[in-house]
Amino acid sequence: MVGHGPGPALENANPLVFRRSGERPVTAREEDDDLPDAIDDREIFDLIRSINDPEHPLTLEELNVVEQVRVKVNDAESTVAVEFTPTIPHCSMATLIGLSIKVKLIRSLPERFKVDVHITPGTHISEHAVNKQLADKERVAAALENSHLLEVVNQCLSARS
Repeated sequence: MVGHGPGPALENANPLVFRRSGERPVTAREEDDDLPDAIDDREIFDLIRSINDPEHPLTLEELNVVEQVRVKVNDAESTVAVEFTPTIPHCSMATLIGLSIKVKLIRSLPERFKVDVHITPGTHISEHAVNKQLADKERVAAALENSHLLEVVNQCLSARS
């Protein structure tokens, strides 16, 4: 590939950067160990908001790829659904971003939860294909057996220093 400077060219070299929402205040109910602590939309958003974008030194929240309004949790039915919005309609990183969100939630939530991660409808040219991959347990498991891909996912999930 012919290019200028080190590394491959970025698909979206100048993304819009959004302000991070503040930390959620902890309520007295959440601190009461005698009350059941249901998992809610904000708790899921807090888990995924700081995932690193694979191309930019920014988080998925800062790029507006994930938003709390696109997170739906039903604690009683043990379901979590997350819609994410790639920064551009032809983003080649969409599957990797979705996989990173899915892995973070699988690692963080009790096993009883069914996790559905998909692209916000109408925001990506390969939306159907990416959603199909992310919904297929065997394909997700196979992807995570690829040591290089797992390393990239882990980089997306690691805290920035």
